[in-house]
Amino acid sequence: MSFQRTVQIENRIPTASMADIAFLLLIFFMSTTIFKMEEGLPVELPRAAAAQSQKQERILHVWIDAGGDVSINDKLVSAADLGDIMKAALSVNPALVIAFNADYRTAYGTVAAVIEELKKANAVRVSFTCDPEADSGPK
Repeated sequence: MSFQRTVQIENRIPTASMADIAFLLLIFFMSTTIFKMEEGLPVELPRAAAAQSQKQERILHVWIDAGGDVSINDKLVSAADLGDIMKAALSVNPALVIAFNADYRTAYGTVAAVIEELKKANAVRVSFTCDPEADSGPK
C-alpha cells in the first residue's frame, strides 16, 4: 500500500513583516547617525554700524553705465585712459578710496577691463557699491 502525502511543504520567505523590519532599520540608522555641520574658519564679519564715512576729497567715484561708458567723478573717460588717470590721482592723494559703481546690465567684460586698469594703477582701496533697496536688479 502506498501512502500519499497530503501536506505539502512550501519553501518561501515570509514577507508580512518585511515593511516593519525596513522601518525599524531606518529608525535605527537615523538615530545613530551623527550629523555634523561643516565648520569653516572662524570669521567675524563686520556689521553695518562699523562702516566709516569718508570725506568727499578722499573718494573718487568710477561709474560704468549699461552701455559700457566709464566716467570718473562725472567726467567721461575711456577705459584705456583710466589707469593713467588713477595713477595721477593716487600720486596726489595716496589715501584715495575708489568707489566703484556699475550698472547691473553692464557687460562683465567691461567691468573686468576697468578692474584690470585699477590693478595696473595699484589702486588697492576699492569699494564696490550696490543698492540693496532697489528692486530694479535681475531676479
